[in-house]
Amino acid sequence: MKRLLLPFALLVVLTSAATRLAPGTLTPDERKFAIDYYEKTKARLQADVKGLSQNQLNWKADSTRWSVYQCTEHIALSETLIWQWVQMTEHQPATPEKRSQATKMTTDQLIAAMTDRSHKFQAPEMLRPGMQFPNEDAAVRAFVMRRDSTIDYINTTQDDLKDHFITHPVFGTMDLYEALIMLAAHTARHTLQLEEVMATPGFPKQ
Repeated sequence: MKRLLLPFALLVVLTSAATRLAPGTLTPDERKFAIDYYEKTKARLQADVKGLSQNQLNWKADSTRWSVYQCTEHIALSETLIWQWVQMTEHQPATPEKRSQATKMTTDQLIAAMTDRSHKFQAPEMLRPGMQFPNEDAAVRAFVMRRDSTIDYINTTQDDLKDHFITHPVFGTMDLYEALIMLAAHTARHTLQLEEVMATPGFPKQ
């Protein structure tokens, strides 16, 4: 009996060690935090835009400001493009030597910086609103489909996210876990923006 149990015990030890030492994979705490944050930011956007009229969706305080619809469109476009950036980077060879160049911000600091609306940034041309969806519902559906798929990925992935890096134009070098958190924080940032639109004097009551 002992002879039968020994190989099994050895297999368990080796498997556990391999899982424990797998480079760059998410810890259970990181995985849970990311999923919770993705769900939270998705739900807030959906709740904010639910039931708004076309008049409310397209109202602008002035010609330099975005409407609620334009904020939603930007969120939906960014959700796909940033995800594609993450995936493209993950399929490249790992670059652990870039770790020394990476941002030293904590996850909380990264979220705080991204959602700080006192600092304004110019969106790249490809992510600027331009009626790329037929209506608000289509933009929200596109966002939710991409968001839910990303949540599934975070929930199951064993990819090396800690030794693959992107260079963000504002935050510099960040690993792919940080990039995924940044993506959800980007949604939060522009959800705050559309809430600012809705709180502006003159916003239609219906």
